[in-house]
Amino acid sequence: MIKHSLAVAAIAGLALSATAAHARDQIRIVGSSTVFPFSTAVAEQFGKTTDFKTPVVESTGSGGGLKLFCSGVGVGHPDITNSSRRIKASEFENCTKAGITITEVKIGYDGIVVANSKTSNPLSLTKKQLFQALAKKVPVNGELVDNPYKMWNEIDPSLPAKKIEVLGPPPTSGTRDAFVELAMEGGAKKFESLAAMRKSDKKAFTAVAHGIREDGHYVEAGENDNLIIQKLEANPDAVGIFGFSFLDQNADKIQGSTIDGAEPTFEKIASGEYGVSRSLFFYVKQEHVGVVPGIAEFVAEFTNEGTWGEDGYLLDKGLIPLPAADRKAMRASSTGMAPLSM
Repeated sequence: MIKHSLAVAAIAGLALSATAAHARDQIRIVGSSTVFPFSTAVAEQFGKTTDFKTPVVESTGSGGGLKLFCSGVGVGHPDITNSSRRIKASEFENCTKAGITITEVKIGYDGIVVANSKTSNPLSLTKKQLFQALAKKVPVNGELVDNPYKMWNEIDPSLPAKKIEVLGPPPTSGTRDAFVELAMEGGAKKFESLAAMRKSDKKAFTAVAHGIREDGHYVEAGENDNLIIQKLEANPDAVGIFGFSFLDQNADKIQGSTIDGAEPTFEKIASGEYGVSRSLFFYVKQEHVGVVPGIAEFVAEFTNEGTWGEDGYLLDKGLIPLPAADRKAMRASSTGMAPLSM
């Protein structure tokens, strides 16, 4: 195993030395559509205030970004990837096998909102109702059946007599991962039969809780959250799922639904009262630091108090900051390029 690891490291080193003479002079960043606006804002500021070129930021989804990031060492591969969920153990293993050492940077928090056009009435939903609206299979009269609900009011008479039409992220999205874990699982546990299944067979429970219906009532709208907002404007009966920052930036057009009695506001996400919220990250490839210019300096800019702090410019983009002590510890860890271990 040690010999194999040394061989991988040697190959990675050769790949880097071979390309160092022709290194990119511009940082390449991929990953989460949710983190994209924050990363883009930092990249633009970085390009304006330093002698380095403005980094190129692409929105590929969290899963897609990590796949690209972990595919290898060398300037043909990304330097940084954004993620709206923590890296999975399997992804970390893939990176390690490719000779990649990772530094993890947790940047703050974000809520996942269920929103609709301001020309419609606002929705008040529970996690249980969201599960009933979107799950592939749901309990009905004690039996687990294919989802029969076509209209919101079929789930609960208090909900509108409108077709269930939800525009949401694809499986490669960290928003999708977090939504099924926080909202769908939370709703599934409200059913006694599924709560019992969770205790007896967690794998089976997860399959049910994470299974999204495929009969046209849930529409995969891609990784472009701005496109979902445009579609909500065009179709007032539709509902969209995306990060709080996009609600915050488009509050003149769309409105967030209340979930389990809590509105998706900055304060309620920060306090934890809003129950569909998650941490946001980016990951740095240590082997590229010093090869592609500006990576360490970009990390320092992102973790500067004037950027991600309580009065930082990312607040205007909708970022909910980490507590002050956590920011201090994360800045020390990230600027010191502490390696991630799992």
